[in-house]
Amino acid sequence: MARKTRLTRVAMKIGTAMGRADRGVQKVARAGSLAKKELDDISKQVDALKRQLQKTAKRLKRALS
Repeated sequence: MARKTRLTRVAMKIGTAMGRADRGVQKVARAGSLAKKELDDISKQVDALKRQLQKTAKRLKRALS
């Protein structure tokens, strides 16, 4: 009987370690997806600023000619 309880304790330790690892992986994945969304938003803003700069440069050239 002692072996069964020892096996049970070891199995429980393994299960908790796996659970902790899964939680850690989920946190990293969540942070990664959030970073990806933020990066997409930033790239959209940069594209909008590029277009605005092109328009402004075009107007300035026209005004100086």
